[in-house]
Amino acid sequence: MKKRTFLKNLGLGAITLTGLPQKSVAKTSDSNESKLKNWVWVNPDHKEKEEVLKERYAKFKANGITGVFFEADDEKHFTIAKQQGLSTHRWIWTLNRGEESLLKAHPEWYAHNRKGESCATQPPYVNYYRWLCPSRPEVHSYLENIVKTELSKPYVDGIHLDYVRYCDVILPVALWKNYGIKQNQELPQYDYCYCKVCQEKFKEKKGIDILSLENPDQNLSWRKFRYDNVTRLVNHLSATAASFKKPITAAVFPTPEVAKRIVRQDWTNWNLSAVCPMIYHRFYEEDVQWIGDAVEEGVRILHGKFPLYAGLFLPDFKSQEELETGITLALKNGASGVSLFGNVDDKVLAALSKVVKTK
Repeated sequence: MKKRTFLKNLGLGAITLTGLPQKSVAKTSDSNESKLKNWVWVNPDHKEKEEVLKERYAKFKANGITGVFFEADDEKHFTIAKQQGLSTHRWIWTLNRGEESLLKAHPEWYAHNRKGESCATQPPYVNYYRWLCPSRPEVHSYLENIVKTELSKPYVDGIHLDYVRYCDVILPVALWKNYGIKQNQELPQYDYCYCKVCQEKFKEKKGIDILSLENPDQNLSWRKFRYDNVTRLVNHLSATAASFKKPITAAVFPTPEVAKRIVRQDWTNWNLSAVCPMIYHRFYEEDVQWIGDAVEEGVRILHGKFPLYAGLFLPDFKSQEELETGITLALKNGASGVSLFGNVDDKVLAALSKVVKTK
């Protein structure tokens, strides 16, 4: 699985909650140290030779990268990166799980939209968009076992959650033209989850049949119900990571407001070691200065709960100098580092190194 087909289609190169139990986060260097840390999202090529990996990961370390989020398991990559002094975290797809074996075994676990369609059989936007329903205890157990399996490996330093949210009810505006849609409102075919389990749990909690409402998408209690579903899942997986005394981080949408509005993701209320908001400015038709604004909002609302590493999409930057500006804005506004997605070449490393050396 490659990360975010959306990126290819776009052509850019892609507090505590009242009433919710709180789980302790593993007390590790990743959650407690205040020094600057910088990350890279990597999909490891299993065929690459050791000599190539040693050179690459040594270069990462020498230029300010401190850790790698690996999208696939590869002991060779993890081990060599660790030998070069990098933290190695296993990056997993969380609620977006389209593996054929799971689809066949448990189609009932998948989310339904407001029209009643299951994304097990009718995925929205793209074929790989197969979203599990976070209301289901079985889904929690399934994902817990995945996290346990990964953290049991001695070469895995931590877990990194991606796609830990609902399907995009509204896409970033720059993507609308790719799918020939205008999402000026929440359309029923993209609004999740309305499965029987979600309906029953909400009715038990609030006494409301959600589908009896004229505008269910506008019901504030229904929105909070879904935020809380994802938060419970994350905090459950956080407790799992804590049992291994290893950190847990997550890739999330760019700001607390945007995340809640378009993917029902309330990440400032999660128990994490750190968070990596994907501040992909051009996806939202914003300029580089918006990186600073997004970081400031996240850091302010987190109020020191855990570090924030600004996720930057490298194809969004027109030059090395613009990338330097983006990194500088992130750090100036309170980020504890950055996380880079894209081709981390010598120019990118030079930009990062130049900014880091001034801090």
